[in-house]
Amino acid sequence: MRKRQLYMSQTEAPLHENATNPHRWACNDEILYCLQSIENHAPWVGRIWIVVDEETPDLKSLSAKLRAKVAFVFHHEIFAEFADFLPTFNSLAIESMLWRIPGLSERFMYFNDDVFLSAPLKPTDVFQGFTPVLRGRWVDYAETLKNPLLRRDPAKFNHYMQRNAARMLGFDDSRLFASAHVVHPMLRSVMSRLFDQHKGAFVDNIRHRFRDLSQFLPQGLHNHASIAAQDAVLVPTRDHLHIKSGQGRDRCPTETVSLLGKAANSTFKFLCVNDLPQLELVVPDAREWISLAIGGSDRTRFATASRSNRV
Repeated sequence: MRKRQLYMSQTEAPLHENATNPHRWACNDEILYCLQSIENHAPWVGRIWIVVDEETPDLKSLSAKLRAKVAFVFHHEIFAEFADFLPTFNSLAIESMLWRIPGLSERFMYFNDDVFLSAPLKPTDVFQGFTPVLRGRWVDYAETLKNPLLRRDPAKFNHYMQRNAARMLGFDDSRLFASAHVVHPMLRSVMSRLFDQHKGAFVDNIRHRFRDLSQFLPQGLHNHASIAAQDAVLVPTRDHLHIKSGQGRDRCPTETVSLLGKAANSTFKFLCVNDLPQLELVVPDAREWISLAIGGSDRTRFATASRSNRV
């Protein structure tokens, strides 16, 4: 965190609020919930790569079987010849380079550490053969993003990232596929090809140490490429829940509790909690609810007492 603050202080141009949110890089044990949910709901997953800068999270609260699947890969390994852009505190830059992890499979799933599995996940839920199964919705951002006031709204930052990715492949602002906050199935070969075809854009994407409105969402680019190639399956039903940062602060807490309760319903496979500290202000026992969603045993409630380095 100190290194991040140092580089923030050296930045001449004003940073977007979405880039400066301290909770984005704080340690709140999300990585432990994420990993435990994989063990509980997708035991078929093989190698689990965790991308880190220098420090590695403490995983000793997890089972030995799960820890044996985990391998750490450092930023300098995936940035390699682009090491001049390090250190980075920008998830978009890191996501642009994930496909370069040494030994990564052709088919891989990308988890943000605030995304958890909340029900059993089958391989066919994310890939049908080598075809990715995508979750999201078609949206029209043409008029919405013309409003200059929205450029400073952190809640709309994702809209710009999605739009920028879609534009790169010729999709119109009035009809683009907005990826949901879920696990992202991706093909390494597709990302490699996109990197070769749009190398300048990728280099610009990794150049920013902090999030910037000019960047694109790498998984959004992958999804639009798959859709354009007619090599994607779009899930027609909503099987995921997204609890946004600050959700419920101006409403009755029981509404947010009800939403968390739905995560334990087997019809929902994915739960995204954008800002756990903010959620705990509304629902103090939010960790108990998350523990129930990802597995429901006492073993999954470790995070109420432990701390790790967020990656």
